[in-house]
Amino acid sequence: MSINRREAVYGAASLALAPLLWPAAARAEVVDLVELMKPSPLGDIPMGAADAPVTIVEYSSMTCNHCAGYKLKTFPKIKERYIDTGKVRYILREFPLDPLAAGASMLTRCAGNDKYYPMIVSLYEQYDKWVVQKPLPALFAIAKQAGFTQESFDKCLSNQELLNGLEEVRKRGAEKFNVRSTPTFFINGERLVGAQPLAEFEQRIEKYLKA
Repeated sequence: MSINRREAVYGAASLALAPLLWPAAARAEVVDLVELMKPSPLGDIPMGAADAPVTIVEYSSMTCNHCAGYKLKTFPKIKERYIDTGKVRYILREFPLDPLAAGASMLTRCAGNDKYYPMIVSLYEQYDKWVVQKPLPALFAIAKQAGFTQESFDKCLSNQELLNGLEEVRKRGAEKFNVRSTPTFFINGERLVGAQPLAEFEQRIEKYLKA
């Protein structure tokens, strides 16, 4: 049976993500902020003021429905109240839990920095259309809205270097910061696990703003 390039990239992702071994160490509540802020091999795509007093780092998987719910319901309020007002700098790092999540993240990276976050939102908004048994047609339809052609779509999903970079981001999150599930957040290095309600984020953010 022949495998085309688009199918092959998911096979490659399966191999890359197979050794998903979690550290045995107990989970710390606060991680080293200097270490956390080192850019990933692919480079971070931050949102918000560089001198904001609070930095939030989110580890997220594109096929995580809790991540989708957070991004569509809670995140817009955080952006309005804290990111757009210069109080929070926000960084999203990919933590693909499966090959399909890796493929979707590859597309968001290939879209370019200016379309990175908008495409993430578009993918989450249409989550039920592409998190299916045959995702490629729906993924391409979404990607076309971000300016992809069939050629650029295929080229992106065949980019082994990009796939390897995403795996390095995931691996570092697991090994250095003991990320075990998505979404996982670090608010000035303080861990917050799960799609928590807005009030929980506000409490943590305001604590650092007052300090």
